[in-house]
Amino acid sequence: MKFFKTLSLVLFSVVLYSSCSSSGRENKNPKVRTAKDDKSDSLLLVYDKKNADPYIAEFMQNLHKKYGFNGNVIVAKKGKILFEGSYGWANYLLRDSLKIESQFELASVTKTFTGVAIMQLLEAGKLSLDDNVKKYFPDFPYDNITIRLLLPHRSGMMNYVYFIDDIWRKEKRDMRKGITNQEVMDVIAQYKPAPYTSPDRTFHYNNSNYMVLGGIIEKVTGQSYADYVMEHIFKPAGMKNTHVYSKAVYDKIPVDVVGHDRTWRYSVAQNFLDGPVGDKGIYSTIKDLILYDHALKNGRLLNKNSLDSMYTGRNKPQNGHFNYGYGWRMFDGAKGEKVVYHTGWWHGFRNIYVRDLNNDIVIAFLGNLTNGSLLHLDDLYKHLKMPVIRRGAYGRDGSSDVE
Repeated sequence: MKFFKTLSLVLFSVVLYSSCSSSGRENKNPKVRTAKDDKSDSLLLVYDKKNADPYIAEFMQNLHKKYGFNGNVIVAKKGKILFEGSYGWANYLLRDSLKIESQFELASVTKTFTGVAIMQLLEAGKLSLDDNVKKYFPDFPYDNITIRLLLPHRSGMMNYVYFIDDIWRKEKRDMRKGITNQEVMDVIAQYKPAPYTSPDRTFHYNNSNYMVLGGIIEKVTGQSYADYVMEHIFKPAGMKNTHVYSKAVYDKIPVDVVGHDRTWRYSVAQNFLDGPVGDKGIYSTIKDLILYDHALKNGRLLNKNSLDSMYTGRNKPQNGHFNYGYGWRMFDGAKGEKVVYHTGWWHGFRNIYVRDLNNDIVIAFLGNLTNGSLLHLDDLYKHLKMPVIRRGAYGRDGSSDVE
């Protein structure tokens, strides 16, 4: 009898050990988080126009009529939408009116998603912030550039957008077919363009950092950037109207909203530079951005330590308050105010996505006319009793809010 008790104890220990070991192995893979049947998701999107904040409604009419804002806007506080609206045209040539569910190119707001993806892979043990870019791209021509330096724009790299554009024009390459992140990396390896500065010397905002991070995500996961963020961010957050659209995959980006540059005279044609993703390339709606905020806050996408790390400034604060972390710009006030946000400007789209973490306020402006209208938001911030997030928060060393 004693023998059987001993044998049972040994078998139980083996099963328990195997279970723990299996669990440990599973934790080394990126979690495929699923959107739960969360009624709070649908409640977040409920909006009755009759209950619209009258001040914001008047403010938006003025922004549209006086300053020419064309796009969609949403303002929410503590899980309740205070105001939402659509203003103007999706495509001026067709006189096609915008709708609340219209999808806009997020431009550099995409960088926040790329940062989340990198932190998910870090949580899963799939990469280290101290990994050198050469680990994933052996022909990369620069030394000492790590993921830790790419995230807060401290790599010192040149901006690939201008470099690649110059090469394509000089060599008369096809301007219509989108190029991939890997193709950009191949061109960088071939031509070895001079960097802006040495690694970790200063904050220098540019798209190269997040284009490279997008490429690293693909190398680490064996998936396309589009497939990874769909599976690990959009679906878990319940973002059903958010997608990655690359000209390297689509001959025509399948959305109705067209970007317009400064005036209605012409729309901005998408070209080969709409191929690389990670620095841009995500299309979304104002309501999906509310769900994104909710998923970040409730731990559906990352744990608290990862979020805190993303929201920590990694550069010298500009004007005493403004900084950049891992994929997020931020305002850190002297009285403990904490706002994380990102702006975006690309091929006729101009956006700003703001999250006041202390007061639980979310603001999203998605515009498709780059006329400077989003430089006139001070009164809205003051009405909501939150810090004023203004253009010019950063210096003139390539680190301004214009992107």
